[in-house]
Amino acid sequence: MNQYVTGAVIKELREKYHLTQAELAEKLNVSDKTVSKWETAKGYPDISLLEPIAKVFGISVTELISGNAVRNVNVSANMMRSKFYVCPVCGNNIHSMGEAVIQCHGITLTPCQAEETDENHMIFIERDEDEYYVRIEHDMTKQHYISFIAALSPDKLQMIKLYPEGNAEARFKINGVKKLLFYCNRDGMFFINIVKGIDDKQAIYDDIEERKALEQTAKMLFK
Repeated sequence: MNQYVTGAVIKELREKYHLTQAELAEKLNVSDKTVSKWETAKGYPDISLLEPIAKVFGISVTELISGNAVRNVNVSANMMRSKFYVCPVCGNNIHSMGEAVIQCHGITLTPCQAEETDENHMIFIERDEDEYYVRIEHDMTKQHYISFIAALSPDKLQMIKLYPEGNAEARFKINGVKKLLFYCNRDGMFFINIVKGIDDKQAIYDDIEERKALEQTAKMLFK
């Protein structure tokens, strides 16, 4: 392990949650002197205490060790912060709701960085009662294809795995969907935000020009 939890991180979290050293010590079944040693860099928590410490502050052990003190109790916030990983060897798709160390085939994967859709990755969305029908104009050969489409809402992730020689399409329940993502095995991940007003439209539309116009209008109205 190249990194371990520091006393500064523990102190920051303790103060953020308005706990005294004695109160934190009681929750962890240690003495307040022990907590003081951690925070003054005179000692480190035993590895068996990492999970209990993370649990007290509602974060993951990875977030605790990395110092990324992100509160992890609000599931809705986590879903919108979802991270996606794709193995370059087998194409395996992996999802996490926060910081994580993901490995596949001995490779430590980095989170995909989504870009806005472009003319080579056109997405079409049609409202069908309580669902979005999503279609992507894209090759679906064994060499070049879309591997998944995902819909993110504040409290839910809907993800459809796709395969070469199939269709680049999916259906998602509309309720609360804020963002659509999809992954091209050659060009990476792309996204489109569901802008206020779009899901009231009856006809099929493409995202390139109309979405940008709606986003500009939304910014003017709601800034």
